[in-house]
Amino acid sequence: MHQMKTRPDPAIVMPDPEDVRLTEQVSGIDHTGAAVQVRVPVERPLTLYLNAQEIVTMMTIGDYPEYLALGYLLNQNMLKFDDVVTEVEHDDDLQVVIVRTERNTNYEQKLKKRTQTSGCAQGTAFGDLLEALENTALPAAELHTSWLYQMTRTINTTPSLYLEAGAIHGCVLCKEGTPICYMEDVGRHNAVDKIAGWMYRHGVDAADKILYTTGRLTSEMTIKTVRMGIPILVSRSGFTAWGVDLARQAGLTLVGRARGKRFAVLSGEDRIVFDQDVASVDEEAPRHRRKGADDAE
Repeated sequence: MHQMKTRPDPAIVMPDPEDVRLTEQVSGIDHTGAAVQVRVPVERPLTLYLNAQEIVTMMTIGDYPEYLALGYLLNQNMLKFDDVVTEVEHDDDLQVVIVRTERNTNYEQKLKKRTQTSGCAQGTAFGDLLEALENTALPAAELHTSWLYQMTRTINTTPSLYLEAGAIHGCVLCKEGTPICYMEDVGRHNAVDKIAGWMYRHGVDAADKILYTTGRLTSEMTIKTVRMGIPILVSRSGFTAWGVDLARQAGLTLVGRARGKRFAVLSGEDRIVFDQDVASVDEEAPRHRRKGADDAE
């Protein structure tokens, strides 16, 4: 009997797994030499301008370009939270997005520093971001283990590009155990930037939110979460030493290896409220395990 797919909650902002623009069917062969059709995510360039200045070209699946542009600029400390954005213009044919602000901007020196220190699009103005991290105070919050288990179970069973095509990262903004904004992209930095842009555009309060990511808990993810003002960061993957160190400095609760009934907290343990009987929680189903899921076993 044909089983209908579960549809995502319409309240969740997220990509459409059935959007033909986000994936392609590619022909190949399998391990036996038989012909196969594999669905894979697309990558397309998107060049970002801030006013008249070209900032960066990002590789992205192409959805939510406005949120991606705003979030990138916010998380790179090029757009201030009190800036007035007068227009965000996206031209799909030219593959550009332009953010215009009332404030005059000029980041020539910052971009030159990026070119000298890093040949890639990420890692820009890292020193400035660390300085901004030092001046950020995160709000008090709680993470109930019942919310954590509800959140991870819902995320794992929600239709997504990952479940359809793999080779993609996801970041999810949650309130208590409920996902409210679910973004995916070929890089986790893009996914979290889309969430930052969505929060900025809609005036979403970060104080009572939880950020979930499928990727590692690195220094970059820690810095971006703190800059967004979110007090709790959760991942199904593991940690890096610097990510943990920065989280401890900033007072960020860092929960990793969250799969099934298991998790580890290496920073901000005081926010955890153990209100769920672990014996009542199921282990993660094999279908929902991702690449690298066994790295912490």
